[in-house]
Amino acid sequence: MNLTNAIEGNEYIIQSIETDDEELNSFLFSLGCYSGERITVVSRRKGTMVVSIKDGRYSIDNQLGEAIIVE
Repeated sequence: MNLTNAIEGNEYIIQSIETDDEELNSFLFSLGCYSGERITVVSRRKGTMVVSIKDGRYSIDNQLGEAIIVE
């Protein structure tokens, strides 16, 4: 399941990042978003979501959320 299908408030573990864009992959890694890390969808707005990774909160768009595969 990708992050856009995740339920708000539930904690998930990132399985993988599915993208061929190396720049996007590097950006997500710099946020702490990589395989094995815990992630929570805090809230959603039209086209974006706020996620919590480690001790930070970030706003990402749904296209980015589709690349993050969680379990």
